[in-house]
Amino acid sequence: MDKDIAIPETLQEAIIFFANPKNCHDFMMLLRWPDGKVKCPRCGSEEAAYLPNARVFKCYQKHPCQKFSLKVGTIFEDSPIPLEKWLPVMWLVVNCKNGVSSYEIHRDMHVTQKTAWFMLQRARLAMQALNTGGKLGGDGKEVEIDETFIGGKARNMHPEKRRTKIRGRRGGLSGKVAVMGLLERHGEVRLKIVPNVRRHNLLPHVQEHIAPDTEIFTDALKSYEAIGLDEARYVHRVIDHAKEYVRGNVHTNGMENFWSLLKRGIRGTYVSVEPFHLFRYLDEQAFRFNNRKDIGDSGRFVLAMQQIVGRRLTYKELTGKTEQAESVS
Repeated sequence: MDKDIAIPETLQEAIIFFANPKNCHDFMMLLRWPDGKVKCPRCGSEEAAYLPNARVFKCYQKHPCQKFSLKVGTIFEDSPIPLEKWLPVMWLVVNCKNGVSSYEIHRDMHVTQKTAWFMLQRARLAMQALNTGGKLGGDGKEVEIDETFIGGKARNMHPEKRRTKIRGRRGGLSGKVAVMGLLERHGEVRLKIVPNVRRHNLLPHVQEHIAPDTEIFTDALKSYEAIGLDEARYVHRVIDHAKEYVRGNVHTNGMENFWSLLKRGIRGTYVSVEPFHLFRYLDEQAFRFNNRKDIGDSGRFVLAMQQIVGRRLTYKELTGKTEQAESVS
């Protein structure tokens, strides 16, 4: 992003800077139309003028919605919350290592908790990766693969609920969501929610996201055994956690570190996450992790803001009511 305006570098600077509506307007103009040519988000025409009294633009092509604001065509569309509140919220969510809860936004921004939760879910949509950027590994790079289960702990359940849900040897996993992680060492992490950790659910993701001739590191889960069968495709290294956690460069400590960060945010900040929304929280943590180096707080903020255009999330879509309405009709 071309810095024709001074982009804040710290949270304190961001709060002061975005408290001024003119700064918010100038920042969004630079973000959406860097060349200075305003284009109608509905028809693409450049025949548009700014109406300062109404603080909106008007397109002079004939179509039903000629007037539009800076929010139209972004995750902010149809939101009554002003940019003076939206932009600091975006700064917080992309830069707080363990995330920020809706109750914190509710208190700090003087909006309802429900509104704050909706704002954060829209922000997570902007943090969703636009594309995969090719396969991980290749060229002598190393990739770690591991899986985890996310859900409530048995010891925190009511005794009646515990007796109902937890049965058998693997009963502690009942009601939890399995997540597969693929980490290129010193690089990018990718996360996939899977039905379970059986071979037929894990191996397709390995083949889809990891380049041939990559050295892959996993634990001793039997589902990964087939990776090493095709020696022409991958070099498979296994660490048995029942015996050791590190053997030279054979370990999955990078993924274990990521799981620690993810669960610290879920348990400490968000406390409870519904499986229906889990992928959004995975996108949030993966965005911060993948952009943890070099660009700093302002760079992460600008990167997330560059991804707000062309995306939209309504409350009905967020809560699944759109699908229910379609099924009823």
